[in-house]
Amino acid sequence: MVSLRSNQPSSSRPARTGMTLPLRLAGVTLLGLLASACQSGSPETTGSIGGLSLKTFGRAPGREVVTLRDVDALGQKYNADQNDVGLALRYAQALKATNQKPQAVAVLQQTALRNAKNSAVLAAYGKALAEVGRFTEAAEVLQNAHTPARPDWRVLSAQGAVADQMGDHARAQGFYEAALKIQPDDPTVLSNLGLSYALARQLDQAETVMRNAVAQPRADARVRQNLALVLGLRGKLAEAEELTRGDLTPEEAAANAASLRAMTAQARAQKAPRSSSRSLAGEMPRG
Repeated sequence: MVSLRSNQPSSSRPARTGMTLPLRLAGVTLLGLLASACQSGSPETTGSIGGLSLKTFGRAPGREVVTLRDVDALGQKYNADQNDVGLALRYAQALKATNQKPQAVAVLQQTALRNAKNSAVLAAYGKALAEVGRFTEAAEVLQNAHTPARPDWRVLSAQGAVADQMGDHARAQGFYEAALKIQPDDPTVLSNLGLSYALARQLDQAETVMRNAVAQPRADARVRQNLALVLGLRGKLAEAEELTRGDLTPEEAAANAASLRAMTAQARAQKAPRSSSRSLAGEMPRG
């Protein structure tokens, strides 16, 4: 079991400083950390390769808007009863939804210390760690969030996302494939798998998997934008731009089209001898 060490008194509420530590991206923001991997959402997700990003369509479908007033109300309840696991998870989710991710990590760390064998708590804590770029810690926590006898496909997808962020794409793809055996044709897991192939420069496989993801009934705008990202890498700009126009405002679609064109030019420039070319993913952070 990974060691969980507290850095703050259990009775203290995370300070709302207004500062956040964004998820460090050198490759792709994977939906497994946001959609398939957990119930907590993010107001906006992006997919990026080589430092170029595509803006996706607002918040995830079906997510309720969380206000700062909601967060304050949950925070007061949490302060009154920090042993309520469900309340702590809701409070952390609200903090993340209002872009207070380090504070969410602090809440979940304390909850994990009190509930070291609670798989739901460990899963939420591991995903929160990943969202602030603490990938090594996230991998250790997520490893203990389920068991081989009772694997959780959402946790497997989250483990894949962390492995991709750490540059181990083959391992990540193994996690996604395992998740898909439990939850066949899940569009967000397929989307993560397709993006993982893209990071590994396996663009044929990436496009095939992404088209399969988009074809699923539950595929949302984020999945379609990730297909656009892969199509842009393959130089299929007309189709990629059409996909972006379907879900975004004209201004956002225009910005994405410009990014796609720039990304395609960059990908072509990287078709040099391997000794002198850089990975699409760049140098992956190690948490």
